[in-house]
Amino acid sequence: MKIKFLAVLAGAALVATGCVKTVSDTHTFACTWSKDTLSNRYQRTIDQVYQASVVVIQNNGVLIAEYIPHDNTNATRSLQGKVNQKNVWIRVQAVDPRTTQVDVQARSSWGVSDVNLSHELATEISLQLAR
Repeated sequence: MKIKFLAVLAGAALVATGCVKTVSDTHTFACTWSKDTLSNRYQRTIDQVYQASVVVIQNNGVLIAEYIPHDNTNATRSLQGKVNQKNVWIRVQAVDPRTTQVDVQARSSWGVSDVNLSHELATEISLQLAR
């Protein structure tokens, strides 16, 4: 009876955790439901904000992938990287020709959200744009 109970409990834990959608329209493992994404808007073109995001990722960690999500136009670009051994996703999307939205998401390899790292990277993108 104890083994069956533990098996059901383990199964419930696996169902409760699972894949979540990232800001770059990919999926990753996650085991928390806390906030892990920050959004900012800038009065800059998408190219300026995207280049600032690339520089911030490269200065703080490793840039793994750059891509344009297949279901969008060139008005949306995404990055994936590793910063402090945490997975980071950044989505840069044009709201209009002079306004760009940046969504920064950070999770550990175990799927735990890291809103502090998201905030730090979003702030560094702002500072990079101010230069």
